[in-house]
Amino acid sequence: GRKVEELSKGNQQKVQFIATILHEPKLIILDAPFSGLDPINTQLLKEIIEEMERQGRAVVLSTHVMDQVEKLCNRICLINKGRMVLEGALADVKRRYSKNVVTIGYSGDGAHLERHPGVERVRTFGQAFTVTLKPGADTNALLRHAVEGGRVERFEIGEMSLHDIFISKVKEEGGEVSDEAAQGR
Repeated sequence: GRKVEELSKGNQQKVQFIATILHEPKLIILDAPFSGLDPINTQLLKEIIEEMERQGRAVVLSTHVMDQVEKLCNRICLINKGRMVLEGALADVKRRYSKNVVTIGYSGDGAHLERHPGVERVRTFGQAFTVTLKPGADTNALLRHAVEGGRVERFEIGEMSLHDIFISKVKEEGGEVSDEAAQGR
């Protein structure tokens, strides 16, 4: 018996989602559908979205949360300041941009890694480092350099996050990244 505006943000989201899918549309457009949801309801909503896709319904998801895009979408269109900067099949985009990322489990100094001429950027996560290489940099040369400065416990050539791809693409085009995009929102 309460108005939607009187409900919590999460309950408002659930009511809006139910109203959107109640009549089983073939096209569903969702704008930040996970905002305000707790982890259990977020997981439930993800499962419903995946089920709708299996049923052949088209789901368009608008969000600033790139890890949600990576988990739920098979095609993407990244927009910065109202302009499309990247689009295509998610797997193709990740493949195109992920050739230059290495994760290193390392007991040395991250500054040592930054001094390698093929390194563009190093991000530190405790004793793990995510290294973004310059185009054409040799991963074996980076490994040799890392071994000279500390103990390498893990060396994994991996995928660049969609968040980092977006930031890289915008900077590559000489544009500025919006504050929301830079924060992953």
